[in-house]
Amino acid sequence: MSCILTGLINNHLCVRVFVDCFGIPEDPATDSGNGCLAGYLVKHRYLGTPHINLHVEQGYEIKRPSLLFLKAEENQGEITISVGGKVIKIAKGEFI
Repeated sequence: MSCILTGLINNHLCVRVFVDCFGIPEDPATDSGNGCLAGYLVKHRYLGTPHINLHVEQGYEIKRPSLLFLKAEENQGEITISVGGKVIKIAKGEFI
């Protein structure tokens, strides 16, 4: 999986995730990828603080716009991460 930060449209970060090894050319909304990104940003103090609260846009380039909310905080060496957003159902399935 690779993650690329690109230019912003209206939010704090614009993220693109490519997972070619699993046959996914580009994922429009990646909670696990953004969770890892949040942990990295906090662990390495990329934004200069031990906590973040960001809006992350993803999927705009492939016409599937998504907005995710990232919160992360490091406290006594432990990082707590929350990733959230809203969804629109586009399919439904059942396990048989």
